[in-house]
Amino acid sequence: MKLKVNGEEESVEVSTLADYLATQELVGKRIAVEHNGEIVPKSAFTTTQLRDGDVLEIVHAIGGG
Repeated sequence: MKLKVNGEEESVEVSTLADYLATQELVGKRIAVEHNGEIVPKSAFTTTQLRDGDVLEIVHAIGGG
């Protein structure tokens, strides 16, 4: 299936958001995810189904001061 992630099209073989994040080695990282314009709570990563043409925006939290 094809996804658009942070503006770039990607071909992937995953079914859930959690699966996609695992392929990108983002599990356990401080990130925020938007799926088709809606913020996805971390508790819903495993139940959020991905479909061809979906759009993801992934933002990494960076600490500092």
